[in-house]
Amino acid sequence: MPKKVLHLSSCEKFLPGFVELINAHFDIINHQFHLTVGPTQERLQEFPNVKIGKKGIVSKFIHYAAVLFKMHKSQKIIIHGLFDNNVLLILFCMPWLCKKSYWVIWGGDLYLYQDSDNSVKWRIREFLRRRVIKNVGNLITYIPGDFQLAKQWYATRGTYHECFMYTTNLYKEYQEQVKQHKSTNILVGNSADPSNNHIEVFEKLDNFKSKDIKIYVPLTYGNPDYAKMIIEQGKQRFGDKFEALTDHMPFNQYLEFLAKIDIAIFNHKRQQAMGNTITLLGLGKKVFMRSDVTQWCFFKTHGIAVWDIEEFNLNVCERNQFEGNKSIIKAYFSEGSLLNQLAGIFSD
Repeated sequence: MPKKVLHLSSCEKFLPGFVELINAHFDIINHQFHLTVGPTQERLQEFPNVKIGKKGIVSKFIHYAAVLFKMHKSQKIIIHGLFDNNVLLILFCMPWLCKKSYWVIWGGDLYLYQDSDNSVKWRIREFLRRRVIKNVGNLITYIPGDFQLAKQWYATRGTYHECFMYTTNLYKEYQEQVKQHKSTNILVGNSADPSNNHIEVFEKLDNFKSKDIKIYVPLTYGNPDYAKMIIEQGKQRFGDKFEALTDHMPFNQYLEFLAKIDIAIFNHKRQQAMGNTITLLGLGKKVFMRSDVTQWCFFKTHGIAVWDIEEFNLNVCERNQFEGNKSIIKAYFSEGSLLNQLAGIFSD
């Protein structure tokens, strides 16, 4: 018999595609979404099985009262990113709910462990997180290294479920045009978050600024002050060879833009920007990243070629490796694979 599943999250950018997938391929009656406000709430409001809490003390109380009721009534609780302190507190105070909970690891929610500022607020939050993560019954990720970190940092006893979860991670079919630009187009980072470590990348690119290169830096999401600083640094260092992307692009336009990239550099010190990385590898692009992050091991284990940022170069002649990457990405990150993974989670 199908099980009632409660999904808890905020209205993040990849939630609409996920809800659409669930409603198209699974029984909508068995999936309820209780979400907090976020950038995609207007689109998410269109779905009949989505409820979005409003701002304000009374509205929040009503929202979490409904969440608490549904958590007890549902047979499975899927927590998309462990960021909501109210949900964390509920699970801490009612540990019997942890057993039927599934934590979808987003990255930032796991690596909060490393963001210690030793403040009272941080210590209290980590005290709650340590108890909840240790007792949560299930963890969902497709990066085994992240699951191992959860065991190492929080002594979690939960079961590992392999699933790449969101449609943003799917292979994107795109009929690439013959290269028309003469320059080597380089993408740096994925947002205006300091975790991109843009300046370190700029220092490496300084050695190549006499070459025919064009540097693109997406800064649509994140910290506006940080974005302003990166734009100033980029223009100062590279002049008209630098271009900041500060306006939101529709998906098809962004895919067309990525198709014109030759090299991408992701200098995050943790698992991040996987949607962009998968898309670029699926388009046959060369991707540089740090070799000490968990996604490095994931790609190497699956035979996907990625390059160490410490050995950065402008060579894009590895056509056999690029084509091999496209084949592997297309097979693993397919909609069929995702639906099978989700069906296993919902029915186990």
